[in-house]
Amino acid sequence: MHSAVQMVKVMRGDFEESVHFGHAVVADARGGVIESWGDINRMTLPRSSSKILQAIPLIESGAAYKYYLNSEHLALACASHDGALIHTNIVQEWLKNIEKSDSDLRCGPQMPNDNIASSVLIKDNKKPCQFHNNCSGKHTGFLTLSKFLCGGSDYHALDHPVQQTVKECFEEMTNTSNAGHAIDGCSAPNFACTLVGLAQAMATIAEANEISSSSRVKASFKLLEAMINHPDLVAGEGRACTDLMRASNKRVVVKTGAEAVFIAILPELKLGIALKIEDGSTRASEAVIAELLARYGVLDRNHPLVRKRLQGPITNWNGIETGEYRVCFD
Repeated sequence: MHSAVQMVKVMRGDFEESVHFGHAVVADARGGVIESWGDINRMTLPRSSSKILQAIPLIESGAAYKYYLNSEHLALACASHDGALIHTNIVQEWLKNIEKSDSDLRCGPQMPNDNIASSVLIKDNKKPCQFHNNCSGKHTGFLTLSKFLCGGSDYHALDHPVQQTVKECFEEMTNTSNAGHAIDGCSAPNFACTLVGLAQAMATIAEANEISSSSRVKASFKLLEAMINHPDLVAGEGRACTDLMRASNKRVVVKTGAEAVFIAILPELKLGIALKIEDGSTRASEAVIAELLARYGVLDRNHPLVRKRLQGPITNWNGIETGEYRVCFD
């Protein structure tokens, strides 16, 4: 086992003010490790970075076909969205199409992260709904699969057919079995895996195509294409996932997870990346994923949306630049 390595330094003037430690791995689908830092076997809760894995059964089962889901629905099934109208309008339409409503969701209400949407709720003195929750796309996908499987209402329960199907797919894709789980922020189980297993799962998706005879490969390809074509649905304006995918010009899929987990899928190179920052710092995880993608040639480090993730800068309330953060791993 290897210890976490220094990945990002935070500078204030000439002083090294803090350091973020972490782990990262670049892998292929055949079990090969191309590069790694820290402990690649670190047992990790991938949080929302694993949403594409959780969405595979939605397609593989035939549920997506039966209920006429398009690429926008599939992108939202993999999303941690901002609750903007572009997100919630589709979720509400989707719920209506499967003859369900907001009350059937189990993710809980959440004030939208989108400023316009939250301002409208405040102005109208309305409370947020469950469809505003950043995971409502994933949960509507679960609800769709539950209806297809004739499952009960509590589709988020560990012993429900939906979650058992998700668990089986997740463990097969990550080559990690019975590693345990925890309850995510949206109340669904989040299954643990090794960091290298997560990277290899993403590399498997990177190799997916639409002509395969495998239903799982086809499902993976549909989700990959949906995320590539709808970066605005995967996160939102100003968010790292949306910005970095836009900057790559459809060459990569990236997805963050809470507590500084990040994955990337590189279809051109048939590689997957997974990383975890030990202290849960988002600024560090965004800097590391941007740096790795620049090193592998799918991002231009001089692109404005990339550069601001790589170095900051750090400013004070007067707008004065007081420091920056720097990637510091070889």
